[in-house]
Amino acid sequence: MSELVPEPRPKPAVPMKPVSINSNLLGYIGIDTIIEQMRKKTMKTGFDFNIMVVGQSGLGKSTLVNTLFKSQVSRKASSWNREEKIPKTVEIKAIGHVIEEGGVKMKLTVIDTPGFGDQINNENCWEPIEKYINEQYEKFLKEEVNIARKKRIPDTRVHCCLYFISPTGHSLRPLDLEFMKHLSKVVNVIPVIAKADTMTLEEKSEFKQRVRKELEVNGIEFYPQKEFDEDLEDKTENDKIRQESMPFAVVGSDKEYQVNGKRVLGRKTPWGIIEVENLNHCEFALLRDFVIRTHLQDLKEVTHNIHYETYRAKRLNDNGGLPPNKKLCASLRRFGEGFILKCWEQVSHRQLFLTSDPPTDWGCRYSWTGDRVSLWWAVGAQNHFSL
Repeated sequence: MSELVPEPRPKPAVPMKPVSINSNLLGYIGIDTIIEQMRKKTMKTGFDFNIMVVGQSGLGKSTLVNTLFKSQVSRKASSWNREEKIPKTVEIKAIGHVIEEGGVKMKLTVIDTPGFGDQINNENCWEPIEKYINEQYEKFLKEEVNIARKKRIPDTRVHCCLYFISPTGHSLRPLDLEFMKHLSKVVNVIPVIAKADTMTLEEKSEFKQRVRKELEVNGIEFYPQKEFDEDLEDKTENDKIRQESMPFAVVGSDKEYQVNGKRVLGRKTPWGIIEVENLNHCEFALLRDFVIRTHLQDLKEVTHNIHYETYRAKRLNDNGGLPPNKKLCASLRRFGEGFILKCWEQVSHRQLFLTSDPPTDWGCRYSWTGDRVSLWWAVGAQNHFSL
């Protein structure tokens, strides 16, 4: 049997430069209807949005999320009983809901992290959270590289992480800095100052400036990051948010009170009602508009195009995209190219591909060059036959 010589991989075709056409068209084409088509499709299928809340117990995380979506979407942490124990480690609890408004369905998942920052020793307590976020990227990657993958891959990736800062009025804790330093590299972190009604207006303003300065000094970038601004309009809008609004000083409440003949969400105090959606009282309305009304789609796109792609590239460079299969590696080393071709024959025989021959650009993939290259194809194929 003559030795199999892999064919050289063809050079990729260089796309032609688009030719500009005079905007004065001779008649109506209908290009603008694509927006309506996209709207109808989104209304039919709905969309996923996964939000994580992180912070010490007692900062009103569940209440704020319920206020944000005007429904009971987050678990309500009950007060501790004497018999109950504070969790020794950070737990991850995800609750899913379907919210519909104006015919549009949003599959919302709220991820809570009880136990974070509640211990005497909080060293590395962000690791379970980082692990959970990366596990969702891994789950998406495995679905993506399957030969027969789903038409619509379930998206459990965390699109937004609200990090709750305690309203001390002094400075950030070392735990705050360490968490945001590690997690801002893998998820969209939005810092918020919880229970802002415990500070005066002057204290709130000074604390916001101090937090921004500390984040800048420590090289921590929160969402929206400057490097992801796509154009001048984005930069202008996001600069205003970064320099004036961040971190949002918020108050949450799911109780309604009568104020000047209107029902408003608020907190009742001995000196009056703190209105949650009144910008003179707190910045909840700014946070809501930012997360839901202006940047929700961008949060999803940055998650997919930046954070997930960074994880994906690292995984593919490490070991070919999926955890190594020891049995498969041993077979590849033992049988080499013949084994790869035999696998291909079995797959094509089951009519999973339109051709019975390996593609010409697979020369480097079915020649043995180590675990990574050969595994990339074979791991995908192993789902369809036993080895």
